[in-house]
Amino acid sequence: MIRILIALALAAVAINYLWRVRSLPPHKQRAGYIRFFIGLAVLAVIILTMTGRMHWLGAAITGAFVFLRQVLPWVIRALPFLNKLRQQQAGEKGQSAIRTTHLSATLDHTSGTIEGEVIAGPHVGWLLSELSVGELESLLDLYQTDDNESAELLQAYLDQRLQHESDAEEAKSDARQEANSSASRTEALATLGLSEGASEEEIVAAHRSLIQKLHPDRGGNDFLAAKINQAKDILLDD
Repeated sequence: MIRILIALALAAVAINYLWRVRSLPPHKQRAGYIRFFIGLAVLAVIILTMTGRMHWLGAAITGAFVFLRQVLPWVIRALPFLNKLRQQQAGEKGQSAIRTTHLSATLDHTSGTIEGEVIAGPHVGWLLSELSVGELESLLDLYQTDDNESAELLQAYLDQRLQHESDAEEAKSDARQEANSSASRTEALATLGLSEGASEEEIVAAHRSLIQKLHPDRGGNDFLAAKINQAKDILLDD
């Protein structure tokens, strides 16, 4: 009975932890899942060691690995000279660091691209790229009341993002139009029985030949005559 209760308690803790991980910003979820599986591995090692199914040396090596995995990132971040080195490397890569009360961002000197993270207030810990336009606009309204620097930085990011999305949508629209045009031309060539590269004279001659045979006045029908005329117009307009 005790084992069942312990198992249920562990399952409840695991579910609660995974639920919390799912609520983290997307770029932090991977680390959360890694910690979860490391915790499972540690728990398995402890159980196997306590039941005599694993040698103590294996447990010690596993514990050392887990300790280094958890502590090393904190040690690196705590060393001032390493932080300074990272900043120098960022500068060498052509990036500027920008920090306000609510935001931390970098500006790429070559592309002009702004990337940032919320460091205080609503959505803290989230990257700006992970937030929807609506969420960014809500933050902008909030910053405009008490944090002009953050508002200006966020407005610059938002303008850039909307421009990129507009450019991407325009490129997709152009691609769709080009595909539709290509499909229409292919269909028009097939309707007149021509191949790619047909000259204007060949198009006119094929149209004349078909329309004479399929014109409504000669036993044809309006639909076929309209398709033939449309095919000629498409090919001659290209």
